[in-house]
Amino acid sequence: MKKTKIGAKTYLYPMPTVIVGGNVGGKPNYLTVAFCGMVQNRPAMISIASFKDHYTNAGIKETGTFSVNIPSEDMIKVTDYIGIHSGKEIDKSKLFKTFYGKLETAPMIEECPINLECKLVKTVNIEGIDELFIGQIMETYCEARYLTDGNPDITKVKPIIFSMHDNKYYSVGQLLGKAWSIGKDFKKS
Repeated sequence: MKKTKIGAKTYLYPMPTVIVGGNVGGKPNYLTVAFCGMVQNRPAMISIASFKDHYTNAGIKETGTFSVNIPSEDMIKVTDYIGIHSGKEIDKSKLFKTFYGKLETAPMIEECPINLECKLVKTVNIEGIDELFIGQIMETYCEARYLTDGNPDITKVKPIIFSMHDNKYYSVGQLLGKAWSIGKDFKKS
């Protein structure tokens, strides 16, 4: 099999589509982000990357907190809308029902199935263009209707998946197997 070189690009699939919340000047603002990933499990930490001039970044640095809200497929239009428009130009706080958790300064979206309330641990400047925020997840909020056996159920949450290089949104596909189980009987033929 011959492989074709296609360049050093971000082809890690799938990319989640999340809405990052931050208080800017004491007011909630939200930003759509696809560069988001888990850092570690214990303590639970997450990272988000954002252009330095994004309005929400100022709020994250101001309060030392932020939220990562996981929208469902039925929120696709509003999720895309807030990624197109800056909080410098429009008031995004009126687009959602906002609530706060124990940190009291990380705005979260009631309409999103899952909300991660984060304390900023580290900010990394990347190549002068982006900022990488690493946050410790202090609490997770989820409505009971999205849970199965006490954990968020991906088939109920219906998260939005982003495809970076063709700029398209997708939904989650079918179950392939149980992790740390399906490979137990694998034998190379």
